[in-house]
Amino acid sequence: MQEFVILVDEKNNELGLMEKHEAHQKALLHRAFSVFVFNDKGELLMQQRALSKYHSAGLWTNTCCSHPRANEKTKDAANRRLMEEMGFDCELTEKFSFLYKAPFDNGLTEHELDFIYIGVYNGTPKINVHEVNAYKWVTLDN
Repeated sequence: MQEFVILVDEKNNELGLMEKHEAHQKALLHRAFSVFVFNDKGELLMQQRALSKYHSAGLWTNTCCSHPRANEKTKDAANRRLMEEMGFDCELTEKFSFLYKAPFDNGLTEHELDFIYIGVYNGTPKINVHEVNAYKWVTLDN
């Protein structure tokens, strides 16, 4: 199934849709989200991306991140992907958004308007092995 991203300008005005891989090849700005889930001990739930991912395979990263679909609210997309990747859902609160551009060695570039969501969960994730290779709770203390 082809996946599309929502192309936007710096003010989050929608410009159209583009197939996800093509948008990353052309380094075009698109809407995205990143989810950071903590437990009651203040530990962050991190995931290791599946080894089959087309970029950043095996990378340890935040709890979940992806892109909303056409006509999907970003928060709804964040909850959807949290369930699809980590096997649970929780209340998410939007904290802020920012623009970034990061090229990869494989010629792809993430150029995103990224919305950050925070949640709390104390259970055990049921990871989707097609999306996530492993997970761990980490402390952010120095």
